[in-house]
Order: sequence, then C-alpha cells, then structure tokens
Amino acid sequence: MKALDKRCCGSGVCIINDSGECWCGQVWDGEKMSAPPLMPVKIQSTDSGSEDTKPES
Repeated sequence: MKALDKRCCGSGVCIINDSGECWCGQVWDGEKMSAPPLMPVKIQSTDSGSEDTKPES
C-alpha cells in the first residue's frame, strides 16, 4: 500500500498529482491544501462591428 501523502488535508482520501492538485479541487500552496485562487471570467465583447457573419441569401 502507498504511504499517506503528507500534503493530505486530514481526510485520508486525498489523491494528489505531481502538480499538487487533489481530486477534490484543492491545491497545495507550499504549506497546506487550500482552495485554488478564483480566476476572473473573461467577458466577450458585444461590439456589433466585430462579428463575422455572412448575410443570408
């Protein structure tokens, strides 16, 4: 059996990959497992001049 990963959050069920990411979504921050930082959502421009549409025949 594989030894318990020292980065485990304490639940005993952590599966942590080489990048420090657990299956539950937490990430190793160098000291503890924590939620990953929130990334802002990119909003697409709604400018009508930038659309590439073909006119219907």
